[in-house]
Amino acid sequence: MTPTLVRQHLPHAGAAPRVDLRARARDWSEIQERMLVPLYEAVYERLEVGPATRLLGLGCGSGLSLLMAVVRGAAVTGVDASPERMALARERLLPGTPGTRSGQDARRLVDGSPRDTAVPGAPGYTLVTAFEPIGCLAGDSEGLGGLLAEATPLTQRGAAVVLAGWGPPERCATASVMRVATKLAEPLRASGSWRPACRDDLEDVAQRAGLRPDGSGRVACPFGYADVDSAVRGLKSTGLFDAAMTATDQVQVDKELTEALHPHRRQDGTVWMPNVFRYLIARTP
Repeated sequence: MTPTLVRQHLPHAGAAPRVDLRARARDWSEIQERMLVPLYEAVYERLEVGPATRLLGLGCGSGLSLLMAVVRGAAVTGVDASPERMALARERLLPGTPGTRSGQDARRLVDGSPRDTAVPGAPGYTLVTAFEPIGCLAGDSEGLGGLLAEATPLTQRGAAVVLAGWGPPERCATASVMRVATKLAEPLRASGSWRPACRDDLEDVAQRAGLRPDGSGRVACPFGYADVDSAVRGLKSTGLFDAAMTATDQVQVDKELTEALHPHRRQDGTVWMPNVFRYLIARTP
């Protein structure tokens, strides 16, 4: 799960928590982002991503999903609202990223919004990905809808748009840990606090964006960490606990998270939480 796991850019009630954004971005890149690799692989395999693909990654994070597409030969463009994550994406992708293509037309990272990626005369994107899972923060689908409204006019007709979200809470061991965010944020009733995923989250977003559903799937994405400290840092890097830190403080959030992770700790000290994520493939008009 700014994941994403999580979406970290929504405003919360009260004063914003003091967060070292560079450290958070590094924790996302080094600990948390890889948890969604099975999702990236499943989508790319199903859509046969390759040299003919022109991909626009919305909320591209620190660029791991883009890197995996480049290795398959795709030309990629990424945008993200976090300058700190984008700086890490540039370290990964520009320059010297391995792959079958080279040159700026194959790897682009753009600060700003999807409309800022437009290049006059360039062919439209054939694939748009929004891998940061929705259905975990109250109101997160509205932000994604705005990104899609800007992105879809830049695509070819019938281009694939991939949306991702958390699976059913009963299939996600991390859901029990995420409830810490809701419990601690309750005093402020913050709009950015975690909530369980709903069955039709992805379909609702696609419908509002004028997209035509064209298939879906579920992917096992276990969250595995070397120890409890890594798990706490990785989960906080998603931004899903910001409202809780606003309502209490970082020390309290760390304490509650550590306690919630205890049932998922193995004898060797590692932490393991099986999860299932959903993806929806939709098509532009």
